[in-house]
Amino acid sequence: MANNPKRILIVEDEVKIVEFIESYLLNSGYEVFKAYNGREALKIYAEQIIDMVLLDLMLPDISGEQICKEIRKTSHVPIIMLTAKSSDDNVIQGLDLGADDYMTKPFSPRQMVARVNALFRRTTKEEPSNILSFCGEDLVISQSDYLVKKKGNAVSLTPSEYKLLITLAKRPGKVFTREELIDIAFDGDFLGYDRTIDSHIKNLRGKIEDNSKECNYILTIRGIGYKFGGI
Repeated sequence: MANNPKRILIVEDEVKIVEFIESYLLNSGYEVFKAYNGREALKIYAEQIIDMVLLDLMLPDISGEQICKEIRKTSHVPIIMLTAKSSDDNVIQGLDLGADDYMTKPFSPRQMVARVNALFRRTTKEEPSNILSFCGEDLVISQSDYLVKKKGNAVSLTPSEYKLLITLAKRPGKVFTREELIDIAFDGDFLGYDRTIDSHIKNLRGKIEDNSKECNYILTIRGIGYKFGGI
């Protein structure tokens, strides 16, 4: 596996099954997170950068189907559903909800790992630049689920702040005028003065900089605009 192993969230209420899946994934070089109910799963997913979810349908509090719906509201992260339900209707329902694959219990551990590997190969080709990482993972942007983390903690950004950050971060060192940021980040659909961008930048700095008075990520270029200084 690469230096930064893929991170897989197992959502399953049966401890023995979790341990069984975990052991094979760890041996294959993956990093594993575990949740034994739906609320715990959604909490972990909100706080961590997760690259794939192995999701049991029958959980003690929230159904796997509902969790899949919640994740799909904001993310295209690969999801493999795990269930004892094997009818065609169950499979079709799971896939229609947004699952990428479906495994019926009991399943072969070798097949499970093969499915995980295959799904990662497919989605990696589709999203080669899914995660942007700067300054030794001090700042991490997961583009597939709009998640931004600072020093490992999730940062809550407004849609405007996120659009500005991702526009700047994709082109480190490039100087953007305020007008360019409006056109690129907002597709020209922006109501307000160009100086309104300054207010968004100020708020964004307060969330991602260690000291907003000594900015390292978003730098002001006097008389022109802004550029991203992270490496």
